Amino acid sequence: MTSSDIVIEIKDVDTYLGGEWVHKGLNLTVKRGEVLGIVGSSGSGKTTLLREMLCLTKPHSGSIKVFGHELTTASPKTLLEIQKRWGVLFQSNALFSSLNLLQNVMFPLHEHTKLDPKSMKDLAILKIMMAGLPPESVFKYPAELSGGMQKRAGLARAIVMDPELIFLDEPSSGLDPETAAGFDELILNLQKTMGLTIVMVTHDLDSLWTVTNRVAFLAEGSVLCVDSMPELIKNPNPLIHAFFSGPRGRAAEGSYQHDK
Repeated sequence: MTSSDIVIEIKDVDTYLGGEWVHKGLNLTVKRGEVLGIVGSSGSGKTTLLREMLCLTKPHSGSIKVFGHELTTASPKTLLEIQKRWGVLFQSNALFSSLNLLQNVMFPLHEHTKLDPKSMKDLAILKIMMAGLPPESVFKYPAELSGGMQKRAGLARAIVMDPELIFLDEPSSGLDPETAAGFDELILNLQKTMGLTIVMVTHDLDSLWTVTNRVAFLAEGSVLCVDSMPELIKNPNPLIHAFFSGPRGRAAEGSYQHDK
């Protein structure tokens, strides 16, 4: 694998938070064009790892490279240029309640580009359509959108700058199974049409089977294994086995096998 095939490279990351070590010598590589899921039990450090990749939390030591740039020592100017190349969908969607859908999606364009207002509007509407939202929704406010529509709105904003990399934090959280399945399909379609690399933190076992190419399992402060779902569930490690062998895990696997 050449360096151009690697989008994110994390080496020997140690993280100390709240009086305890969250990560101890954590290593992880994300390959260009893949959908990588990150899973683990509560307290395994998934959210902290995501925050570190987003430069919202700084590790105690170690290296985090994105697009070949070291984040832990990068200048604010370099970080801004890197951050323009990725999009984020937060678990809470993080939509501005005082802005309508169109204004929310246009916000990154206002902040980071010098496009004229018409171009910004046209681009935002295109991404809203790509996210599967109806034209009549563009002037609605977040409070007027369903949970599923808010997720799609957040995703439209995440892709409005044509990023190379997308971070998804619990994207199906709070959605009913049918809406979550539709969102999984949307993620796959966007990944293919835009050539995205996607990092997804999730506890949704159906999404792991449906969307991911590989899954990283976090426990005991490190990544215990990175593999495809069919291989990961065969892993003999007792922590991994216990996570996937419960009723929900078996149901998700059975649904995946049935759909194939």
